[in-house]
Amino acid sequence: MDIILLERIANLGGMGDVVTVKDGYARNFLLPQKKALRANEANKKVFEANRDRLEKENADRRTEAEKAGEKLDGAEIVLIRASSNAGHLYGSVNVRDVVLGLEDQGHSVDKRQVVMGHPIKYLGIHDVTIALHPEVHVTVKANVARSDDEAELQRQGVDVIGQMAEDERSESEGFTESVDPTLEPGEIPADMMGEGEQADNAEA
Repeated sequence: MDIILLERIANLGGMGDVVTVKDGYARNFLLPQKKALRANEANKKVFEANRDRLEKENADRRTEAEKAGEKLDGAEIVLIRASSNAGHLYGSVNVRDVVLGLEDQGHSVDKRQVVMGHPIKYLGIHDVTIALHPEVHVTVKANVARSDDEAELQRQGVDVIGQMAEDERSESEGFTESVDPTLEPGEIPADMMGEGEQADNAEA
């Protein structure tokens, strides 16, 4: 389907461009969201008659988005989640979690503005894009940790998952038992025997 874009759309074009897209994309998203018009002669005339107004409205929205972006850009939200020792979350962090985390800090963001691609499924600091306007994108950080203390460590650049793996290795090494070279194969060290066993060995 040929359409006229009413705003800039990533990977398609800018306002006023006539482009060809799949029918489903146009019918299900671009046309209902008023981001485009069908590219027929009547709509082309309507667009040209309203171009100046549309461009001014777009410029105003972009200016507002830039102001909001100055406050939002670089914001960090801490999301406490349970995880395995390998750092994989029991569940995931999704768009709604990001929106609520930003709202707690006083930022008003619509879930449609959060660009994640896929849910976050492991601990760490993750960049999340917020599209405040087709031409204004900012980045916020989602600090996903098991506790506030771990979140602070991650903020300082500590690899918490790597640290957990190192701690596990240290603990497993602590359980190794020393071997007495003077013992016969299968013989039990004296300090591990009960008093009766020690007496039996002495009589033998």
